[in-house]
Amino acid sequence: MSDRPDAFAEAVFPAPEVDDHAGHRQRVRERFLKLGGEALEDYELLELALQLVIPRKDTKALAKTLLREFGSFSGVFNASEARLGKVKGLGPTSIAHLKVIQSVAARFGRDRIDSDKPILSSWSQLIDYCHSQMAFEPIEQFRILFLDKKNRLIADEVQQTGTVDHTPVYPREVIKRTLELSATAVILVHNHPSGDPTPSSADIRMTRDIADIAKPLGIVLHDHIIIGKSGHASLRSLKLI
Repeated sequence: MSDRPDAFAEAVFPAPEVDDHAGHRQRVRERFLKLGGEALEDYELLELALQLVIPRKDTKALAKTLLREFGSFSGVFNASEARLGKVKGLGPTSIAHLKVIQSVAARFGRDRIDSDKPILSSWSQLIDYCHSQMAFEPIEQFRILFLDKKNRLIADEVQQTGTVDHTPVYPREVIKRTLELSATAVILVHNHPSGDPTPSSADIRMTRDIADIAKPLGIVLHDHIIIGKSGHASLRSLKLI
């Protein structure tokens, strides 16, 4: 036995193992606080979010698994509860917490456009908001943003939902709701679950029908935005309206 006085104590009471996971979590948190979320890889930011959901487990591997399974950061949070439930390491409570985080992000995004500023001056925030709300929906969703005479948001409503490639939209119902809210302008938004935001002939025809009814009533149709998983299309920018 060694002559060192602490040799016996070390043999009987070995030093506790270093929790490398805890050290890793701390390092990632420190990077986030120092550099901000933009400096982190998707898996690192997702790892931090998962730490809030599953605080006593290493979440790095789970973050990478989720990104592989759902394709992107947004894809993870927009995934259905049923699909998330098939991933090993996620249970009902952790899935519910992920959905809370998704709802918080959506509310934050809406608040950025729901202000006293004209919505047209916050176009990039509007696109980000619509993308977060609709890009990963498995079925088509038709949304209308109703604006006042200063182009401030009055209401944001989902008017119709449909199938994977079609949503029934009735122009007269769109105008009726616009008049009910005393709105003077609208922005139409819908998603293409296929991921390709290219407008179809039906999209163009429906948009022009709404514009034709709206114009004599003094209602301005600013744009019709189509949201895809990796981008968007503006019928106004494409000179289709």
